[in-house]
Amino acid sequence: MMSPDIWYVAFGPDKTLKSDDRATGAIRSTRTFKTEADAKAFALEVVARGWSATAGTLNPHQPKQVIGASQIEDWAAPHLR
Repeated sequence: MMSPDIWYVAFGPDKTLKSDDRATGAIRSTRTFKTEADAKAFALEVVARGWSATAGTLNPHQPKQVIGASQIEDWAAPHLR
């Protein structure tokens, strides 16, 4: 039996930038991961592109974790802070 995906990373263009998302075709997307390490690595790639990201655990995984956009870099790479 395969282990289920536990983590997600939602990502997309940084909404603080003044651009028309409809004109560029940019939308928010989500990817799921089996491990926290994989989710962290992907989140760092997203942030390096200049996009925003949020992350967390999928239901019904406990304990529930939610990482907001303002916390994503500290969560994904605390050693870089």
